[in-house]
Amino acid sequence: MLQTLQMLSRWLAAHASLFIIAVAAVTFFAPETFLWVRGNVQTTILGIIMLTMGLTLTTDDFRFLLRRPLDILIGAAAQFFIMPCVAYVLVHVFHLEPALALGILLVGCCPGGVSSNIMSYLCHGDVAFSVGMTCASTLLAPVVTPLLMQLTAGQIIEIDALGMFRNILIVTVIPVAIGCFLNYVYSHKQVFPTLQSLMPGLSVICLACIVGGVVSTVRDDLVARGLMLFLLTFGVVFCHNAIGYLLGWAAGRMAGFSKAKKRTISIEVGMQNAGLATVLAAHFFASQPLAVLPCAISCAWHSISGTILAGFFLRSDRKDEKKDS
Repeated sequence: MLQTLQMLSRWLAAHASLFIIAVAAVTFFAPETFLWVRGNVQTTILGIIMLTMGLTLTTDDFRFLLRRPLDILIGAAAQFFIMPCVAYVLVHVFHLEPALALGILLVGCCPGGVSSNIMSYLCHGDVAFSVGMTCASTLLAPVVTPLLMQLTAGQIIEIDALGMFRNILIVTVIPVAIGCFLNYVYSHKQVFPTLQSLMPGLSVICLACIVGGVVSTVRDDLVARGLMLFLLTFGVVFCHNAIGYLLGWAAGRMAGFSKAKKRTISIEVGMQNAGLATVLAAHFFASQPLAVLPCAISCAWHSISGTILAGFFLRSDRKDEKKDS
């Protein structure tokens, strides 16, 4: 039974984007499936995702923040400058309606996504740097995300910065801290590595539940307004994500990073914690229900694009190896 669960976890981690898209498709035709993912349930599910992240972190990961502070500073600055700015420009270039604009801006102002660490590993990036960037941006998010939303979206809707600070603290920092504590205390137990091996699959299932909940919420609007609403939103999400990858790479090049670190900062900047954005949009922008749509699309697309980018980097390595031989 345990081996079956471990195999399932590995399969889900390897096919996260396909699983999330399948859940979204099923929910579109059977929206009642995930009607239960609302409010506190949605917040709890995100907390579980962040707990799974904490369970995989060690004290060495946090020592990295102290050993390479300049790298982390450059990475965090790129993360919280590039993506909000790109989102702000896209919102005005595409003349998005307020609800969709809020969703894109919120994705841009959130910290890096958890799955970025996996993508960095797959493409031979600097995994320690990736984990360090994710930790740093997550720890900074309770303060930086509400502040950036106030700056970028304050003219669209009143931002409850203090409430957003509390919510991000509860659903990100505290679960990560609990997971780290459990890892520190119980990592020597024989059963703990087995528990850790199940975390990727659990994280994917939880993210799929969040996306399913969003699809059940916006399904009627999508049906009423047709394919164009989805295509417009996906187009903006695609541009936001792709430009983030490109400018993240450029930031690494300007900083004189190695190839591995440039790959990592590219992925870290481009892949956002869209699950957090989804929960925040549902909680703080309930009067604008379509605000969750860009967040939900980002949940699925960032996993797909991250896999594509990692594959591109690996193909580049193989070409270089052939040239050298």
